[in-house]
Amino acid sequence: MAIVGSLVIRGGVQQNEVVIDHRQIPLLDLASQHSPIRDELLAAIVRVLDSQKFILGEDVARLEQEIAAYVGTPHAIACASGSDALSLALWALDIQPGDEVLTTPFTFFATAGSISRVGARPVFLDIEPATFNMDMNRVEEALQAHPRVRAIIPVHLFGGCADMNSLAILAEKRGISIIEDAAQAIGSECTGKRAGSLGVIGCFSFYPTKNLGGLGDGGMLTTHDGGLAARLKALRIHGQTGPYLHDWIGINSRLDTLQAAALRVKLKYLDNWTGRRQENAGCYRKMLATAGSPVLPPVPAPYQTRHIYNQFVIRGPDRDRLREFLKEQGVGTEVYYPVPLHLQRCFAHLGYQRGDFPASEKAASEVLALPVNPEVSFDDIAYVCQAITSFYRR
Repeated sequence: MAIVGSLVIRGGVQQNEVVIDHRQIPLLDLASQHSPIRDELLAAIVRVLDSQKFILGEDVARLEQEIAAYVGTPHAIACASGSDALSLALWALDIQPGDEVLTTPFTFFATAGSISRVGARPVFLDIEPATFNMDMNRVEEALQAHPRVRAIIPVHLFGGCADMNSLAILAEKRGISIIEDAAQAIGSECTGKRAGSLGVIGCFSFYPTKNLGGLGDGGMLTTHDGGLAARLKALRIHGQTGPYLHDWIGINSRLDTLQAAALRVKLKYLDNWTGRRQENAGCYRKMLATAGSPVLPPVPAPYQTRHIYNQFVIRGPDRDRLREFLKEQGVGTEVYYPVPLHLQRCFAHLGYQRGDFPASEKAASEVLALPVNPEVSFDDIAYVCQAITSFYRR
């Protein structure tokens, strides 16, 4: 490693000075991920090219079977994106204009956007500061205040499951359906059960930044309910149940066979990649604790029995200046998410104000995602941690 520490005297006070040899550590390194499996990916693409079955081909059906087995549900239905998966789930559950859907404001836009897309009204609930997920202590109060809530969308943010056991008890009492936003959480577990198997419908994204990422957009829905599975399969092709027969009004949201073929190759490596992410996360926690920096690394809750670290998100003071400093040192970072959804202009009509969800707003001002992908080395992590320490000692 090229990190050098020295001792200096400033103003009669002994201080540590750290000189960091510059390197480049991207937040995401897909070139390094794809390089070892390039021949497999190319062979899969050529196979689809030769088959000429580019839409809902054999690889799509096989991917659905493999994802269902991986998640632990009897049914999986592929679609064009994670955003479409959320909308399809709401349509399949017959969520109507005037209905309300409970979710959190600290998440990617598609979570609440899909609710508005089907004509329903998002109802926001604050997050737990430690997990970034829905605060289950506030759900009962929210449901009492909003009797028109017909579905709840908990978000398994950054690869850690929401407290689904607590939520299921609250939802079941009122007959409310739970749609899991598991876009960032494939393989994640809550008390030993996989994300996507814990609600009525699970929704996944295969956007390239995900732990299982495609070569473009893609999504998947999972369910234990055969009737819902049949409806979802129809809704993704304009509600079609037979040749030119349409029982519902759906959308065009079919997964390209090329995407399915590539995802099937990458699925074989997913658990190994997840293991590396978990090792990297543990390395970050240990090094940051040893350095004594003021940042707070994520620590899984007891019910999060398998966290997959789609992102490793720290919290700390002076976030924006820290990010700029890390950029100068060649470290890629990202802020997920700088503006909570209740403060987005397009949701102004909902009537929320700054201060309504203090945990979400505080997180938005503090969070910073560090490189945790499987291609990051322990030396890279040491470099990042030393850079963080150096910033706070200046």
